[in-house]
Amino acid sequence: MLGVLGQVLISIASFLLVLTFIVTIHELGHFLVARAFGVKVDRFAVGFGKAVASRTDRHGIEWRLGWLPLGGYVKFSGDLDASSVPDRAGLDELRRRVAAERGPGAERDYFHFKPVWQRALIVAAGPIANFILAITIFAVVFMAVGVSLRPARVAQVQAGSPAAAAGFQVGDLITEVNGKAIKDGSAVTRTVMLSTGDPVRFTVERAGRPVELVATPERREENDPIAGRVKVGRIGLGLGSSAGDVRHVRYGPVEAVAEGARQTADVIGSTLTYLGRLATGRESGDQFSGPLGMAKATGSLTTAAVEANPAPGAMAINLILTLTTLAAILSIGIGFLNLLPIPVLDGGHLLFYGYEAVAKQPVSARFQEMGYRAGLALLAGFMLFATWNDLQKLNIFQFLGGLVS
Repeated sequence: MLGVLGQVLISIASFLLVLTFIVTIHELGHFLVARAFGVKVDRFAVGFGKAVASRTDRHGIEWRLGWLPLGGYVKFSGDLDASSVPDRAGLDELRRRVAAERGPGAERDYFHFKPVWQRALIVAAGPIANFILAITIFAVVFMAVGVSLRPARVAQVQAGSPAAAAGFQVGDLITEVNGKAIKDGSAVTRTVMLSTGDPVRFTVERAGRPVELVATPERREENDPIAGRVKVGRIGLGLGSSAGDVRHVRYGPVEAVAEGARQTADVIGSTLTYLGRLATGRESGDQFSGPLGMAKATGSLTTAAVEANPAPGAMAINLILTLTTLAAILSIGIGFLNLLPIPVLDGGHLLFYGYEAVAKQPVSARFQEMGYRAGLALLAGFMLFATWNDLQKLNIFQFLGGLVS
């Protein structure tokens, strides 16, 4: 019982720690760009609900920590509704109120009266901050620790598999996948996982000569120790490298930033590929995870990092590396999610500002309300779907049975 309970506590604590850090960076992106443009801010909050700690600085900005650490927000002075995009009538009312309270021209300090390009930059700054955070984390890891590159050498070919049918042989070195050069075997795995039913072109080096092969991944259900039960594409290859094949590389500052940006772009690209395949019915939605799945994955990674080396110094280093790398991945996901064109998200605000830039007037109040409600319904549906996925993958009822046994 204590072992299970300990894992639960580690999962929750690690996930909330990482999430709070990512949310803080996201909101700081909004806040810093807003202040750079002279926008008056009422509150900077991390977490929702009743404040467990707060203070007001000399600029009149309340810094608040809410008891529910599952998000955050920046409240600009004059926000009229949850969408923060008032219509023409709302803007006129706000202008009159500000003029009466602070005098003519005071509206220049308010978010809603800033030029549309400034408002768009302020809104986009949150997701951009998430991407910058990810690039920074990757770059620091690449400089301080480095990365081990394992060549994609074939160590096993399953009989009767797509790889066997394509003609793969043990000892083949995969050098290209779909025309893209391969430096590490993990790139092969990622491509195959998201290519179920689609032919994948491989270039392998065999006896010093290039050989072209084509294999079509088939979907298989597996029990991943981190994500739980998942359905992914496989071709029946086992990759392995000898100790002499592995290269450990530490990058200089410029190279590290470039590699960090490439790693971030790869994660975004994989996400777009998955969503595109999902939209066309070529992929199942079982890879979506909600807070339960992310908390479980965080706890599993944290536990593995702690158990990898019991020496206090090594344990601390493993734990820091694990949590920071996980923060980079989750930061990319949160940044990407917020850019989706859903009215309650940053991408929805940018969509409204795009309309305003073209039409020279804000979106109507009625359309905003409809969009806001549809966005909330869409997000609620997505969260329910993701949570159901988590319950299915994590065998939650078996898990709870173990907790009380």
